[in-house]
Amino acid sequence: MYSLKINNGEWAASSSEVFWGEIAPCEHVVQIYENDEDFLDLLTGFVSNGVNVGECAVVIATTAHLKALDERLAASGYAVPSLISGTQYIPLDAEETLAKFMVNDWPDESLFHKVIREVIMKAKGNSRKVRAFGEMVAILWAKGYVGATVRLEYLWNKFCENEAFCLFCAYPESGFTQDAAESVMHICNAHTKMITGGGKGKEHVFYKPVERKR
Repeated sequence: MYSLKINNGEWAASSSEVFWGEIAPCEHVVQIYENDEDFLDLLTGFVSNGVNVGECAVVIATTAHLKALDERLAASGYAVPSLISGTQYIPLDAEETLAKFMVNDWPDESLFHKVIREVIMKAKGNSRKVRAFGEMVAILWAKGYVGATVRLEYLWNKFCENEAFCLFCAYPESGFTQDAAESVMHICNAHTKMITGGGKGKEHVFYKPVERKR
């Protein structure tokens, strides 16, 4: 199993606000998390910081994670229905979104571009900057669709070449085993930075550049 323990020699620390706003405003970031608490802490900070600076946060996640995120935002004092109606926060079900562009268990490039472009154009209304979280790759990975996962990461990167926004992906660590070493490399290589919350995810982010291997 691939453990991402914090090592002061490898990981740099930042406040969540500075990381998402200044260090990685247009990067493709990945978290490989040990538990939902660490993941949801980082995701909550990602969304709340975006809302605080007037950006639109798009979150394509599982039903359970969307519910947990809404509860955390509400507990922090955010009026979630108002954020949604004001297009500051766009929550989308990951399975439903996947179904719009998957053909025979493979992401169709033209359909993907159409679906995601519509979402991002809506998010950019009123000239807002956008930050997006996507859990669709993790769903494909969990189903064992390794090739389709790598392909979807590639399509995201290709889409982001023409659209300036931060893209955040997350995978549960339990899905990575030694047998999948080569696929792990491909997944990591699709991103520019790896992050972890270190138990302080709502306020702090630990990050390091991805060491690309060929």
